[in-house]
Amino acid sequence: MVAQLPATVSSLEEIIYPDSDGKPMSDNTKQFRWITVIQYNLEWLFAQNDRVFVAGDLLWYPVEGDNKLRQAPDVMVVFGVPKGDRGSYQQWKEGHIAPQVVFEILSPGNTLREMSRKQLFYDRYGVEEYYIYDPDRNDLTGWLRQNDRLELIETMEDWISPRLAIRFGWLDTEVRTELKLFRPDGSPFASYTEVSKQLEAIFNQLQSVSSQLEVTSSQLEVTSSQLETALQIAEQERQTAEQERQRADRLAEQLRSLGIDPS
Repeated sequence: MVAQLPATVSSLEEIIYPDSDGKPMSDNTKQFRWITVIQYNLEWLFAQNDRVFVAGDLLWYPVEGDNKLRQAPDVMVVFGVPKGDRGSYQQWKEGHIAPQVVFEILSPGNTLREMSRKQLFYDRYGVEEYYIYDPDRNDLTGWLRQNDRLELIETMEDWISPRLAIRFGWLDTEVRTELKLFRPDGSPFASYTEVSKQLEAIFNQLQSVSSQLEVTSSQLEVTSSQLETALQIAEQERQTAEQERQRADRLAEQLRSLGIDPS
């Protein structure tokens, strides 16, 4: 008798790609504010393009089978993939498309070694544009992919992103000169608070216009009523005049029948 061999059981377990690396999104309110301003404004900028994905603090796994090789850019933009929620960005599931643009906002807790490691990662796995901003020092540095590697951008003053078409500039305030990002139409990036105030102002203007329209509508109703009354009076006067003319014609006819010239 030939003994039956046991069924082959795969010893490979499904690889888990965690959605979190256990690190906070930001170390302080300033860093968080810059991350959200950049992310939300880029989402608004590309809201009508279904093939542009913008994310903040999302783990990016570039290589299938390696769940240790990963980074979580503060903000990343991917052209050529659909919008939608994701637990992580697993590149092999996204048509092997790497994020083209990455932003990092520095905090006091970031080390030179950590940022160097991130830059090597982004360089190796295909990022086209890489920007680092230090809000404490108001220092902006950028790299652009040229000759298959990230090359330092010599000056960021009025630099326009080839992919995003946004402009990097500086705005003078009463306190200091600070970084300001501008949309292709020239309008500046706005915080949630600024957008809320703008919407509130627009809402108040609409309410004012609506009130003015209501007043104008009431005035038009009064004018329309007055016009209708005037037309009715005019019609009554016309009818009275017509009746008088007819009576005069009848009287003239009677006079003529009596041999009297009415003129």
